[in-house]
Amino acid sequence: MLHMVIHDLPVGGGTLALSPLPGRSGDYDGDLALIAEWKPGLVISMTTELEMFGAGALQFGPDIQSRASRWAHLPVTDFSAPPIAIQEAWPEVSADARHALNGGGRVLVHCRGGCGRSGMVALRLMIEGGEAPEAALTRLRAVRPCAVETEDQMEWAMAARARTCPDQRRVL
Repeated sequence: MLHMVIHDLPVGGGTLALSPLPGRSGDYDGDLALIAEWKPGLVISMTTELEMFGAGALQFGPDIQSRASRWAHLPVTDFSAPPIAIQEAWPEVSADARHALNGGGRVLVHCRGGCGRSGMVALRLMIEGGEAPEAALTRLRAVRPCAVETEDQMEWAMAARARTCPDQRRVL
C-alpha cells in the first residue's frame, strides 16, 4: 500500500504544503488522520467530485472541517488551469490562504497526485505573497519536482506576477 506524503515548505511565515488526494493511497482514514495530525488551518482541494468519489473521499470536506480545518473546494480538471468560475472564486481563497500563512499557519493544497494543480496553486500563492516568480518555482520544485505540469498551469500561476511585480506593464 502507498502511504501519503505531505511535501511542505516555509512560505510567508507559515507552511505551505502539497499532497495527493486523500484515499488515493488506498487508506482514506489513514490519509485523513495524517492530514489532521499536520494541523492545516486551511485545506484547498483541487480535485473534481469524480476524482474524490474514485478515491473514497467524497466526504473529505466535512471530514477535514470536523477536525478544525477550513476547507475550500476549487475543482479543476486534471492537467488543466482553473476555469472562469474557479478564477472568480480564487481571490477570496487566496486571501484566506495568504492570511493563514502570514500568521504562521499551515495551508495544504491537494490534487489527485499532488503535482500539477497543487503545484500551480502553491506557486501562485508564493508569487502573490511577494516571492520572485522564478525563485519561487525553483524553491517549490526543490520540494516537489513535479510541481506545475502544463503550460496552461504555469501561465495561470505566473499571472500573479502582473499584480505583484511593478515592472510588469500589462494588466490581467
